[in-house]
Amino acid sequence: MSLTPDAASTLRRALATVVVVPVTPYLADGHPDWDTYAALIARLIDAGISVITPNGNTGEFYALSPAEARQALETAAKATAGRAHEVELLAGVGHDIATAIDAARHAQDHGARMVMIHQPVHPYVSAEGWIDYQAAIANAVPDLGIVLYIRDERRTGHDIAQLVERGPNVIAVKYGVRDATRFAAVARDAGLDRLTWLAGAAELTAPVFWAAGAHGFTSGLANVSPALSLAMLQALRENDFGAAMQAWQTARRFEELRLANGSADNVSVVKEALAQLGLCRADVRPPSRSLPDDIKAEIDGILTSWGMT
Repeated sequence: MSLTPDAASTLRRALATVVVVPVTPYLADGHPDWDTYAALIARLIDAGISVITPNGNTGEFYALSPAEARQALETAAKATAGRAHEVELLAGVGHDIATAIDAARHAQDHGARMVMIHQPVHPYVSAEGWIDYQAAIANAVPDLGIVLYIRDERRTGHDIAQLVERGPNVIAVKYGVRDATRFAAVARDAGLDRLTWLAGAAELTAPVFWAAGAHGFTSGLANVSPALSLAMLQALRENDFGAAMQAWQTARRFEELRLANGSADNVSVVKEALAQLGLCRADVRPPSRSLPDDIKAEIDGILTSWGMT
């Protein structure tokens, strides 16, 4: 079977929102804490988040074993069971083609209707090879919606348009290049109205990307304050850019901490905030790090300013 036009349209609309990548919490012994993982996802859904991405980068996808990644998906599926009318799972898949296809089929078996293909981790990526990689995965699961994750500024709108011709179940792009001018060109060259476009670099890019055609954004910050991310979304939907930029300013320092040093502390900052709220441990796996005391103190001040502590 193939993804029907009606199903594709439904999924595209569902993605025009705050798409949250949950963290993967750990126990003291370093193993994933699946009970807490489920509780964190339930907290997001209760707050109004409607698309969850297990096995995204904020979930430390590349630090998880294959078995752990499968368990993350299964735990997320159980956490959303019975709430299909409220939330969609967008399962992260990647690595080699066979592994990505296997993960996509596993996600589908557990109720996911969409998968996000991580950018290939390979030192040598040609435009043609990138298209072949994405098309091979998309064509193996033709009844799933496919979301591309682009972090490479070399990927052009022409590349994406060629891929969509080969993989008609490609429904959206998470665009993680932090360049609004490039995004505007890529989206229009690929077909702005053909796909749902997400600001893949989160809240600090969301307002300017929204103006250029991205009607949703991904978020790690929402793990901590889903209300802040949803307030930005609502302001953007209402074309109230003043309010959207107020939310932007509120989120700014937290996101700057995550972006520092090439996003080295992207996950660590989120987990430290959650730990200070008593929601999970702050532990991360290498190559991420535990934060120094001065950054922990700054996070405490941010949470206080947000009225959360």
